[in-house]
Amino acid sequence: MRTVVSAFVVGLLVLAGCGDDGPDSSDDSSDGGPVVATIQVVDEQDTIELATPELIERARRLLAGEEVASIPLGTVGRDDAGVNEPWSWHIDPATLEFADMTIEVCDGLPSFVEDGTATSDQYCPWPAEVIAVEPS
Repeated sequence: MRTVVSAFVVGLLVLAGCGDDGPDSSDDSSDGGPVVATIQVVDEQDTIELATPELIERARRLLAGEEVASIPLGTVGRDDAGVNEPWSWHIDPATLEFADMTIEVCDGLPSFVEDGTATSDQYCPWPAEVIAVEPS
């Protein structure tokens, strides 16, 4: 009986070591750079860096049309485009999350952040749609 249990435990350990790292994890960034999502907001686009595997997975699920929390929400970094050129600002990747609901004060178009119409330090475009997920 002990031999059967030992063989079972060894088999489980072998299977655990053969786990899948998730969909397309090997191609998250071939050059070591960040993975980004292109976001369509009405007739404008911006780009956000996806700093974690969970954010990459969420963006890919949104791209596939799944019904999951979809409003990108994060702190605006001004005077530095980062991955968000040609805009002069970016969303701090360490603060990015996808929400179901947000307060209205952070909603708006990317151009509203650019021209100062949106004054909040947070940005959360309600009509945002992920249209691409790729290495930057």
